[in-house]
Amino acid sequence: MTSMFNYFGFNAATPKKDTKPSPVRALPASWYTSPEMYELERRAIFSKRWLFITHSMRLKKTGDWLRYELAGFDFIITRDREGKINAFHNVCRHRAYPVVEKEGSGNSQILACRYHGWSYGLNGKLAKAAKYQELSNFDKEQNGLYKIHLKVDVNGFIWINMDANEVPEVSWEEHFRDVDKQERYKAYNFEDYDLDHTYALQGDYNWKILADNFNECYHCPTTHADIPEFLNLESFDSDLKDGHIQHHCESTPEQIQKGLYTASTYYFPMSAMVVSPHFIMIQKFLPSSAKSSQMAYEVYRNRNSSDADFKLISEMYARVMGEDKILCNNAQKNLDRNVFTSGELHPRWEKAPLFFQSTVRDVITEHFEREKAAGREIWPAKPKVTCNANLNEKDEQICAALACGAQKEVLAW
Repeated sequence: MTSMFNYFGFNAATPKKDTKPSPVRALPASWYTSPEMYELERRAIFSKRWLFITHSMRLKKTGDWLRYELAGFDFIITRDREGKINAFHNVCRHRAYPVVEKEGSGNSQILACRYHGWSYGLNGKLAKAAKYQELSNFDKEQNGLYKIHLKVDVNGFIWINMDANEVPEVSWEEHFRDVDKQERYKAYNFEDYDLDHTYALQGDYNWKILADNFNECYHCPTTHADIPEFLNLESFDSDLKDGHIQHHCESTPEQIQKGLYTASTYYFPMSAMVVSPHFIMIQKFLPSSAKSSQMAYEVYRNRNSSDADFKLISEMYARVMGEDKILCNNAQKNLDRNVFTSGELHPRWEKAPLFFQSTVRDVITEHFEREKAAGREIWPAKPKVTCNANLNEKDEQICAALACGAQKEVLAW
């Protein structure tokens, strides 16, 4: 009788507790393929979080500007006549034509829209609106370019936040306090670096695949033959710091002597920076749709480094980035086949991707609940209209009512 009870689990000895960690389930494939999820990310993440963009050394002269497109937003960064760095949406306040049409960078003393001739100062203020001087109640002060919040950190790097509120709901300090004062940065003098070149790789994958990929080196031994040259893979680890992740590993005396060691930081949601004695690489994961992204790189050279030292690490990283593009493209192809649902990630070697995914889940869920309660989409980056606002609001309500009916099926409002 006793043996029978034991057979069914009664009176049996308590099994020893398994002390090994368990794998953790990743985000589902649908989060990497759904156009509706991508649009929600545009509202919940890219419209209101601080985004790490570039370095201020790229704007040395009055009139210098940089143009960026990410997650459906088009914006410019300028240096004005007072030496201040500003950021604006690249959209004329008259009929929405871009005030800067050229891609990349340039220099202009005025930002002129060639559609109807409206022009703006480098500080975003409306300078001229042809024939509008004939009208009453037209306020030039209320028709400057839509401003974007901008911060330059202690090392000269530029961050933006597209939240249209006068004060962003999410402060920079909330997620990035002292990220620019990392102890390991004391080994570098950022003023010794100059921009050497930029390049971009277009990818057919969701931006989160690249973020997952960047934040682990579990794949490095099987994919990147160059990595052991400057990383001790067994010692690779990540410190999870709320809005950012600091990657680190031990270096051999030979690697230290050659300057083949790095300080790598990922900044949620879409940027990363690798600092080494010979170069700095800024990487941005710029989504353009649910299944397409651009890998945009800025490579800075330490002017005290030899050609050989800079070329070694710069070309090495370029090869690694090209290999990562292949990985991301092929993973996306299988996600699109509706066979794979989600994988089990390693709690040690993939803890940073898990942290990233958890952050995405939390931010998306919080904003989604807000929209459910409001019964409408919430776009934090959408500027508030002040002139003739009542008429504009009525027009918006009609369109919103139509959109809300369609969205109820999609987002279960």
